[in-house]
Amino acid sequence: MMKNICGILFALYPLLLTVSILSAQKAALQKAEELNAKVEQLYAQGEYAAAIPLALEALRIREQELGSDHSDVAQSLNNLALLYHDKGAYGQAEPLYQRALKIWEVELGPNHPDVAASLINLAGLYQDLGAYGQAKPLYQRALKILEAELGSNHPNVATCLNNLAGLYRDQGAHGQAESLFQRALKIYEAALGPNHPAVAASLTGLAGLYKDLGAYRQAEPLYQRALKIVETNLGPDHPYMVKSLSNLAKLYRDLGAYGQAEPLYQRALKIGEAQLGTDHPDVASILNNLAELYQDLGAYGQAEPLYQRALKIREAKLGPNHPDVATSLNNLALLYYAMGAYGQAEPLYKRALKIDEKAFGPDHPDVAADLNNLAELYRAMGTYGQAKPLHQRALKIYEAKLSPDHPAVANSLNNLAALYQVMGAYGQAEPLYQRALKIYETKLGPAHPAVVTCLSNIIYLWGTQGNLDRIMPVSKRMLQLNFHNYHTILPYLSEKRQLDYLREKFTIAPLMAVPVHAVRPTIG
Repeated sequence: MMKNICGILFALYPLLLTVSILSAQKAALQKAEELNAKVEQLYAQGEYAAAIPLALEALRIREQELGSDHSDVAQSLNNLALLYHDKGAYGQAEPLYQRALKIWEVELGPNHPDVAASLINLAGLYQDLGAYGQAKPLYQRALKILEAELGSNHPNVATCLNNLAGLYRDQGAHGQAESLFQRALKIYEAALGPNHPAVAASLTGLAGLYKDLGAYRQAEPLYQRALKIVETNLGPDHPYMVKSLSNLAKLYRDLGAYGQAEPLYQRALKIGEAQLGTDHPDVASILNNLAELYQDLGAYGQAEPLYQRALKIREAKLGPNHPDVATSLNNLALLYYAMGAYGQAEPLYKRALKIDEKAFGPDHPDVAADLNNLAELYRAMGTYGQAKPLHQRALKIYEAKLSPDHPAVANSLNNLAALYQVMGAYGQAEPLYQRALKIYETKLGPAHPAVVTCLSNIIYLWGTQGNLDRIMPVSKRMLQLNFHNYHTILPYLSEKRQLDYLREKFTIAPLMAVPVHAVRPTIG
């Protein structure tokens, strides 16, 4: 009998061991689930650095307990990739996104909504890297899956539409972008309500598109509404506030409202450095945009280190051939141009042009900006034969890709006119100046600094031709505008900044047409 009892006990031992293993596995997976929930909470709060070690531990547990190809492992891979992506660690994010996508395609099938979400995430990474050709088919495949599986009015469809619209905007395909942004906004508002953070994303995209098209007054209320939604839902120090603040600040800068722009940029920089880290690409964008503002105000000493720091961050995080690197090169070159350091500016302009032509093709507005600025450098250096074809090509691109009354077209017209003027081709210069002036007055308002610039160029043109009778009434108007602008700008500046601004405005310089440059921020 004793032998029988021992035999029964021996037979039960493997069963008890299996139960123990299953219990341990259950506990481990429960811990992974708790870690994952904490990761999602920290991600929503913008605490990316704190979330990463927890996401790594959740991934380790799931791989150990479930194997490397389980769908829960894919979820952990995707979460970790999102964290690295938002931290700007793109090289670490890409293989994680790719591996998650592969697992979900096998486990769920190629047309599952989770596969579409994975495609969108990977496409977003490629978009941030400037690899638009890789991003577009992923967005399009995701959109097709979501419309088929969830219906055309589902919020996830709106997310995909919004992202694809952003890609079209980046590529300069404004007509395609606008319709997708508007459709996404309509879906979000109907499905989620008018104050959901997703609505803010669509508002921001649509506002950015209108700003690109020069429709600033259409853009302003959209940016303001988006900022209010983000601040109410996510809090005043959330990383998403960085872009909302920067976008509105950039709009005010474009409108010449410098006093409204600077505190928004400063607040965005403080949040970005605290929440994202001092070397995040979004921090580089704020540094770049704040430097532009200081450059506008003639505070070159404050602008240069900001431009240089932004360039260093972008080269380290994005690689030397990313379009955002071209933006930093272009803008630092603009500063050197303004300082008269032409030898420092030229190689930066050329490198920026080469990067943008490769990234966007030869007919993109960013390429036109590079051409415009390099042409202005050659004009200042007196090499008019090099400048003319560049200005003409830039104008042709702007008119084709934007609209004939876009402020960028006016900039290009103004600068080509300035070139004709210094070449003595006055008959070719004046109609271009007049057309530029009309655009500035219509799109930016009659008191905008660009209007003053264009009027001063026209006055100088008439002076060189001896048309003094035409100068007096326009000179009076320009003087009134200058006083208006000083009254608008100076009260918002410190005493030192006031002196810097006035010194720059009243420094005696050679009589020549004043160029209007193309400067390209990246947030928005």
